[in-house]
Amino acid sequence: MTTLIIFIAVIVVGFVLIKNYFPENISENKKSKPLYNYKRKYFLISRPEHEFFDILVEVMGNKYYVFPQIHLSNILDNKIVGQNWKGAFRHIDEKSVDYVICDKAYIKPLLAIELDDRTHEKEDRKERDAEVKRILDQVGLPFLIFENHGSFNKEEIKKIISEKLNL
Repeated sequence: MTTLIIFIAVIVVGFVLIKNYFPENISENKKSKPLYNYKRKYFLISRPEHEFFDILVEVMGNKYYVFPQIHLSNILDNKIVGQNWKGAFRHIDEKSVDYVICDKAYIKPLLAIELDDRTHEKEDRKERDAEVKRILDQVGLPFLIFENHGSFNKEEIKKIISEKLNL
């Protein structure tokens, strides 16, 4: 009788160990991932953002690339010794800037640009913008904010960018 109890105990302990260390082998532990539905966007950026993009492309000429809608995780490295890499990544991954200017030789980010509209007047958005500015200042990536008032002055934009990049 004791042999049977020991045998059953060994089986139970073995099952628990297998379940804890190899959960993919136990079909009841597999959780199905939700299937989300999506629809294609017809435009990558809004009409004012597109108008501003066209101006940036013209102003920057052949020496620079202009990339729209860039997440901070694409231009910043979160793997800094002594910090939680995943936490640092999550902090920047949901934040983006409207444009990034890069040199053509190395695709090196030289300037981040935000095009502000009325949504940037909300308190939560102001906090987000301040944090983006803080982060970009910390890493030494110049950052410009242009206000969208319905029309753009190409020469003024060119002057401000040239001064910021010391062109």
